[in-house]
Amino acid sequence: MKKNILYLLPFVLMGLVLTSCSKDEIKSESVITADSYKQNQFDKWLEANFRNPYNIDFKYRYEEIESDMDYYTVPAEFWQSVKMAHLVKYLCVETYNEVAGIEFTRAHFPKMFFLDGTWHFRNNGTYELGTAEGGKKICLMGINYLDQVLDGSYNPRFGLADGLNFYYIKTIHHEFTHILNQTQDFPTSFREVTPSSYVSDSQFSEPYVSVYLQRGFITAYAQTNYNEDFAEMMSMYVTNTPEWWEAQMQAADTMYEADQDQIQTGRALIEQKLDIVRAYMSDTWGVDLDELRDCVLRRQGNVTSGLVDLTDITVD
Repeated sequence: MKKNILYLLPFVLMGLVLTSCSKDEIKSESVITADSYKQNQFDKWLEANFRNPYNIDFKYRYEEIESDMDYYTVPAEFWQSVKMAHLVKYLCVETYNEVAGIEFTRAHFPKMFFLDGTWHFRNNGTYELGTAEGGKKICLMGINYLDQVLDGSYNPRFGLADGLNFYYIKTIHHEFTHILNQTQDFPTSFREVTPSSYVSDSQFSEPYVSVYLQRGFITAYAQTNYNEDFAEMMSMYVTNTPEWWEAQMQAADTMYEADQDQIQTGRALIEQKLDIVRAYMSDTWGVDLDELRDCVLRRQGNVTSGLVDLTDITVD
């Protein structure tokens, strides 16, 4: 089973520039992989930080078999892949280590990451940020935009932390939620909170794109179906501040009058869903949602303040 996360196509797409790596030791290496390759320093770092401790295969070289041939795909650039590997390790893998224990991470975190240089653009004006497949693999997209996201030039409406969250980190937590759900399904009571309000592929059209909060959804994309709704609830909660969440709740504290079946405010509906997500994570996985959020936000602060070196690939 593949789960996708989609977002609206920006009005202006930033140019994608593919450049050769500037490091002498990898200048001669193609980003298109063959069946065999000479191991470089990054490969050794990945082995020490992903494969050995977690049995996670972190693939940054282009492999046709791992790519989705339904889309235009390009290789991920080397140094942007290095930075993304650090972000996955520090903001996701080690976050779950801290909150749930390393055995939880080893048992449940996906066993493969595959990096794609660009987003997967669709004909309906949306694009995929990532996919989760079969509880084992996460494909992260748009890697070649990472530097632009980090310096704030990709989308000026986002600050550094917000951009990292929107395009990458929140996506990983979203996709990991799908993997947990594929392992142990969430309660059917979640599906009964807004059972007739899902709108499938109309989630980014009007009126739904403007009134999702009042309808009881934390994002427009959450209106797609209950699986995406659950993953959006989980990932948006743990990657945003309490102040941001309360602002959303205040905006949702009314009813969408055009929905004749709605008898509660959007805030009441979202808070019902959050209670179910919180109980599921605690009872099924032993994860305290607020502790997880505190950990994610603290680590995000360390990244955005420059305390984490995203390019160090030395191995002790």
